[in-house]
Amino acid sequence: MNSKRAFKLLKEIGFTRFGGSAEELEAAKILVRECESVGIKAEIEEFSVNSEAIANAELIADGVSYKVEGYGNSGNTPDEGLTAPFYYLENGEDVHKQRANGKIVLVNGYVGLVIYKKIVESGAVGFISFAGNVIDTERNSDLERKELRQPLKDIKILPGVNLRAVDAMRLVKQNPKEVTIKLKQEEFTVNSRNVVAKIPGEIDEAVVFTAHYDSVHFSKGVYDNGAGSVINMEVLKYFAANKPRRNLIFIWCGSEERGLLGSKAYCNAHKEELEKIKLCINVDVAAPVLGKELIMVTADESLKHAVEYMAKEVGYATNVTWDIYSSDSIPFADNGVPGINIARFGVPGTSHIHTRNDTMFFLSEPALKITADFVEQFAIRYVNSFTFPVPRTIPKEIKEKVDKYLGREVNKA
Repeated sequence: MNSKRAFKLLKEIGFTRFGGSAEELEAAKILVRECESVGIKAEIEEFSVNSEAIANAELIADGVSYKVEGYGNSGNTPDEGLTAPFYYLENGEDVHKQRANGKIVLVNGYVGLVIYKKIVESGAVGFISFAGNVIDTERNSDLERKELRQPLKDIKILPGVNLRAVDAMRLVKQNPKEVTIKLKQEEFTVNSRNVVAKIPGEIDEAVVFTAHYDSVHFSKGVYDNGAGSVINMEVLKYFAANKPRRNLIFIWCGSEERGLLGSKAYCNAHKEELEKIKLCINVDVAAPVLGKELIMVTADESLKHAVEYMAKEVGYATNVTWDIYSSDSIPFADNGVPGINIARFGVPGTSHIHTRNDTMFFLSEPALKITADFVEQFAIRYVNSFTFPVPRTIPKEIKEKVDKYLGREVNKA
């Protein structure tokens, strides 16, 4: 594991590369170049994603204007805007839902599938979210751009805007009788990309390695997840020089930050391959100087215990849990492929994701090497095992968590 080479590549791809952008394509070409530098062919697989160009987004509360970003793909308001009574929908429980009918509602933070269903069920006509910290200012932070993801659009399209946390607090203190949302945008589709490389093995079984290489707006995305991307590149370079027992598939996933779109697209396009994949090894976030190693096993519980034993054997200090992880192993688990997620989380307050502060300043080569060494050791052991030791099953407990994560009704009968 050449951590110096990996850290150099991390710096090279450390630029904003939002899913579907020209910058994402630039990063994809760099990854292709790296694969081909050791004689491994890599291909860029394109898939369609929603996009938009927002011309105008406004929020006016009883005559007071707030700086906002419009939600992409959440439609348009009339030219004069959408005006309705204001309501702070704190948690979406029945008491709040019954008071939200016909109103524009403010919700706490991120608008995911669960809260969006409650917004729609309440009869609200528009929504406001907020992001960041109440001590953020325009000078030291960026107003996060949001989008109405396809599963939410499939329920109903409501116009939405996003504002800073401190402005959300101001808005609730103001307690306006009415608010007006103005939103104008053009919606269309663009291509995002997965980078896929394969190394043939000796037997007709496969292991897949995943890491997303896209970032959010404003972020250089080196911690999340350039670091995981370069770790998997080092694993590819090892097996390029040391023939594996099993076939290997390396996928650098695009548009993960937009709802795991790259890994979903791969699974949909390659269903015939999935039956032969024994395990997904996913690396997502690594390299913070101040941090701790974590592993989430999305597979039979026996793998959790095996990893705990191996970590002690090789001297790798980590916490291993039996759980899902919000990353590219999810679509594979949804298609019956067991997974392991390996990460290094930064200590709160010492590293940042999804902001302009995800920079190399908080990362180091020695910290990257801690995670990278274990990923390589684990990969060598399992890729080259005589008989694959991980049952190709998704336990009921894990399947229920995957279904819940994907917004499905969970049947526990």
